[in-house]
Amino acid sequence: MTSARPALTPFPYRVVGRTEETPDTAEIVLEPVATALPPFHAGQFAMVYAFGVGDIPLSLSGIGGSRLTHTVRAVGAVSGALHRLRPGETVGVRGPLGTGWDLPTAAGQDLVVVAGGLGLAPLRPLVRAALARPHGYGRLNVLIGARTPADLVCARDIDGWWTAGARVQVTVDRPDDTWQGDVGVVTALLDRAGFDVNNATAFLCGPEVMMRATARDLVHRGLAPERIRVSLERTMHCGTGHCGHCQLGPLLLCRDGPVLTWDQAEPLLAVREL
Repeated sequence: MTSARPALTPFPYRVVGRTEETPDTAEIVLEPVATALPPFHAGQFAMVYAFGVGDIPLSLSGIGGSRLTHTVRAVGAVSGALHRLRPGETVGVRGPLGTGWDLPTAAGQDLVVVAGGLGLAPLRPLVRAALARPHGYGRLNVLIGARTPADLVCARDIDGWWTAGARVQVTVDRPDDTWQGDVGVVTALLDRAGFDVNNATAFLCGPEVMMRATARDLVHRGLAPERIRVSLERTMHCGTGHCGHCQLGPLLLCRDGPVLTWDQAEPLLAVREL
């Protein structure tokens, strides 16, 4: 029988690395103090507890051995406390939780990765996994949208992805004086992406309005809804499907998500929340 302890009891993890991504966003690298949690898959999340403050769900932006990497934007009390962590400090971690991107089922296909804002962080392990198997997949398109150049996360990865063979395109909503790239919505980048709609899988993460527009555009181009995967976000308190805060229609996203196919997600997102 599988023990429920990893999902219910926080395991102590120590901060072993911290990198500023943007003025309000940091990458935190965690290492188990003693026992490590079971392996995570790209797209899954953990409940990360700042002692004395509370816990929040955080997707994995990096997976390597027993180490867990999270990208944290300071927007509230808990995320602010996690953002301020420094190497040597300790947090509690529960997981792995939720569904993953399930990249292996897209073997041999073109990949279309579309990220908006902080949504690039949960997609980074997927991009890395695809690049680690250059003959396992077709063309890898990575389309990234950010509010401003200063808000771009994972920026140091992008040049490496280009070098490794990914087709990376970046657009921003508001350029600065130094920006020489695209300006506008991320869906506009689909016109220059190279993929076969009859043999491709798309992975979307970011603001809901962006994912909805991108998914509809892809379907209009001929990509089957079941080949489009989106990561949805709702308020999660327990991470185990007991409290009901993350309910979306008949689903509990901490248990049945956060990754769903578009044919699952579209009818649920079409219902106006009261």
